[in-house]
Amino acid sequence: MSRETDGEHVSTRRRYLTYGAIVGSGMLAGCSGAMDSDGESTTTEETETTAATTEAEARTTDEKTTTAESGYTVSMEPMGSVTFESVPETWVPYGGDYADMGVALGQADGMTGIGQSGEYYTDVYDELPGVSVDKERVAANDLVEADMSKELFYEMDCDVHVIDTGMLRNWFDWSESDIEEIRENVAPFLGNMIFRRSDGWHDYRFYTLYQAFEKMAALFGERERYEAFERLHDEFVGKIQSEMPPADERPSVFLTYEGTDEPETFSPYRLTDKGTSKKQWRDLGVADALSGTGIENLSTQNRSELDYENLLEIDPDVLLIRGHEEKSAAEFRDTVLGYMKDHPVASELTAVRNGRVYRGGYLRQGPIHNLFLTERAAKQLYPDEFGEVTSDARLFDRQRVADIVNGDF
Repeated sequence: MSRETDGEHVSTRRRYLTYGAIVGSGMLAGCSGAMDSDGESTTTEETETTAATTEAEARTTDEKTTTAESGYTVSMEPMGSVTFESVPETWVPYGGDYADMGVALGQADGMTGIGQSGEYYTDVYDELPGVSVDKERVAANDLVEADMSKELFYEMDCDVHVIDTGMLRNWFDWSESDIEEIRENVAPFLGNMIFRRSDGWHDYRFYTLYQAFEKMAALFGERERYEAFERLHDEFVGKIQSEMPPADERPSVFLTYEGTDEPETFSPYRLTDKGTSKKQWRDLGVADALSGTGIENLSTQNRSELDYENLLEIDPDVLLIRGHEEKSAAEFRDTVLGYMKDHPVASELTAVRNGRVYRGGYLRQGPIHNLFLTERAAKQLYPDEFGEVTSDARLFDRQRVADIVNGDF
């Protein structure tokens, strides 16, 4: 859809009034104690569920949504305060985490595109009556497939872009003038990369999954839905934690990425990195098999890989491999685990011998995803308490989730 007048792009719709500076007080605030050390140990008491009270106490006045004279304001690093004159009707997220937040808040119909459609997993919605996403429509506007073309932003003509501008600068070589152009001519940016905390360029505040979710609820005016999800989440995870085995009986876990069916090398993830992609493992109180090894978390700067000899030195109780989310648990065991059992070196690993090699979960998860991934992880780690991962055991109420999404709560 072309909207050019005299050679200049002209927006047909303005849903925001003011925009906080990208560089300024917001970023400075994000540097003051917001970062967590990648090497810091994580205990059961530091899980996100147990930390819910701490999160609430940590919310400061400048982080809260405020009401402007002719609209409302949402404040989120690194963009600062963004004031909207009305609730956005159309929007585009970069990742599946924010996409899932929007679905949870009843905003699926307004999602116009996404950063990477192949990494947005929607199969879980099939288990929720009345919940769905038009994946074809969203995939038609894949930002990464379009090389993050500014023209696509003009064509989508969204009311808000739920994208961390730091990602645009550091991953896609956008300049400040590129960001300003789209902000001025199309719509503002609001978002924060939350799935990992190991990138040096992210020197502003991070958010936990539910802190970011709360910001999206403020954006869409869906506080009640957010609170309903928060209650469900806290009850669900709290019940699981009450039934977990003692800490000294829990397995050591190595989380990695390798997307092939015949893996030979593995990219390392540290569970002590407090990004949202590891939330279920922290909530389930597992020990990081890489603790004390000096091996760093995968990041923009670190692209190292480990081979089977390296894994034998670590020899984790459980091996979790990302990159296989389109497979069922049974398909994964037939292919990836089957290959490793026949491998002359991999077959020596404790996790392989005991059949404890599993899918590692999504890189970007939202609140609905997290419920399903936590259920799966509980069965992967503690089958005696919660059932085998290949079983149909359900640990949370699907209908209750669907009711919240559909506004019946």
